[in-house]
Amino acid sequence: SATLGGVVGVRCGGVRQRDAMRGGARSMRASRAPMVVRKGGAGIQIRAAIESRPEHKKQSSGGFDFEDIATAGAKMSEMAATGGSAGPVSVIARQAELDVAASFEEQGSALSTGTGSAKLGLRGVKANRTNIGGLLGCDREQHDVSTGALPKLQRLDKGNKYPVLFYAPEMEDLATRIAGEEVCGGVVELGSIDWRTFPDGFPNLFVNDAYGVRDRHVAFLASFHSPEVIFEQLSVIYSLPKMFVASFTLILPFFPTGTSERVEREGEVATAVTLARILSNIPPSRGGPCSTLIFDIHALQERFYFGDNILPCFESGIPLLLNRLAQCEDADNIIIAYPDEGAWKRFHTFFKGMEEVVCTKVREGDKRLVKLKEGEPAGRHVIIVDDLVQSGGTLIECQKLLSRLGAVKVSAYVTHGVFPGNSWKKFCSGGGGQGFYKFFLTDSCPGTAEAVKGTEPFEILSLSRPIAEALHV
Repeated sequence: SATLGGVVGVRCGGVRQRDAMRGGARSMRASRAPMVVRKGGAGIQIRAAIESRPEHKKQSSGGFDFEDIATAGAKMSEMAATGGSAGPVSVIARQAELDVAASFEEQGSALSTGTGSAKLGLRGVKANRTNIGGLLGCDREQHDVSTGALPKLQRLDKGNKYPVLFYAPEMEDLATRIAGEEVCGGVVELGSIDWRTFPDGFPNLFVNDAYGVRDRHVAFLASFHSPEVIFEQLSVIYSLPKMFVASFTLILPFFPTGTSERVEREGEVATAVTLARILSNIPPSRGGPCSTLIFDIHALQERFYFGDNILPCFESGIPLLLNRLAQCEDADNIIIAYPDEGAWKRFHTFFKGMEEVVCTKVREGDKRLVKLKEGEPAGRHVIIVDDLVQSGGTLIECQKLLSRLGAVKVSAYVTHGVFPGNSWKKFCSGGGGQGFYKFFLTDSCPGTAEAVKGTEPFEILSLSRPIAEALHV
């Protein structure tokens, strides 16, 4: 628990690892023992064993200690040489060619917890090519291991109830909004991942803060919007629970294969089952099976596709819509419509006390037409509700039908705006679907949310708040 250990990112209690290099480890990363920290009779003693990589043609190692710098009971401020209460300490382990410069602030007790900064450089060897740079979590490009460059997670209380949230690159905007949501006096903290590829195109991934997330609740915000990105995200999803985390939660706002949930003729493949099986094999964490948060899965029976090694939690974006409709000037004139009986079965329980219109699809020859099954839309502001939209053809047909039947306004809501091939454009003015007053959707599909931002008639209802609330432990 020595101060210097915290400053350079060493795991508290590292003294138990002091012989980790004894087995002839080739590098500090392999040894998993960046430094050994313990209190000595004359103050603080630090010893480090460092080996450069074979390609550097240097197999030297060295050590350094602070025994002769601080006397027993001395305060850091008493070692000050320049400015304020900070005292610089400079030691060179010449054999290992390691420069360490450290300064510390005393917080009231002798040789106890303090704050400060440290800078590390390897003479003749770029820090971003060495094991020690990655192991200490420093800014390898700037050769800096100051407290500002160290992962914030390494300086946090392990008792924090709010998870560390990692995220897919496409989900950065939503992750940032989640981190900005305060729930019961706390906020989710963002972790970071280096998303790179090898020359052959396969993922080259690195989870930063791997030491800092130990004993913390961890979550990952995924986006399976394309088959091309699923493998790299699954690689991270399968790795995070094994980093000695307290619990692991997967947030998958949109379950993309949900519409392929059944087989109607021999030879068809229900890919919803396949994806559910893959997720069901996520390794357990210290706290037990992985929890998974999914919004408005296409068919409720898909919950039974998941195995016993995962805990799926199914949420809905409808409460966001209800809150938004309550703010409309004509809230007392709104009526809910469903494009088919399936949507009515799925969502009608959310709209208790509200009048409803149910449409149905009928086949006439080679055409499938949308007709009114029940309800009276005349003179009302009609909101068509469904779980997702692809091309949008059914919604447009519903809008035309409801307008002919006397609706004064027609709006739409879907949780997942998939819109392949930029099909959202047909809902804009001049695109053929200009009859919609408002089109509400969530940010579960990040590409669509970014594309329609600021474009009429679209309005984004963010999932950030319900996700933040669901992550509160």
